[in-house]
Amino acid sequence: MKVMVMVKATDESEAGAMPSRELLEAMGKFNEELVNAGVMLAGEGLHPSSRGARVAFDGPQRRVIDGPFTETRELVAGFWLWQVRSLEEAIEWVKRCPNPMPGPSEIEIRPIFDAADFGEEFTPELREQEDRLRQRLGN
Repeated sequence: MKVMVMVKATDESEAGAMPSRELLEAMGKFNEELVNAGVMLAGEGLHPSSRGARVAFDGPQRRVIDGPFTETRELVAGFWLWQVRSLEEAIEWVKRCPNPMPGPSEIEIRPIFDAADFGEEFTPELREQEDRLRQRLGN
């Protein structure tokens, strides 16, 4: 199963505080373990929401909302995409992760939808289209 592992933002990360050399080294070692185990598919840190934007949808209307966004606890400061056997395996990996922030922090794990999760609505034609796109992306 694929999961997205999200490092939640903190007031410090939203203020643009960069990680220490020690944390970068610890995360580098952890990421190397993930890659060596065949778990890590991708991973990146994100700039603070002040450098981002949201697009709100309401029917055909689109509204752009510039950052920063106020609810820090709802924001993501970084992410990984992992291929694991189960949610429990992902949890075990996260428990081994260095604390990603200088103080208290949280990491959220969310399973990624698989084609089978969409049921009959995901027709053979849509599956074929999805397969073609994945081949073009190298996935």
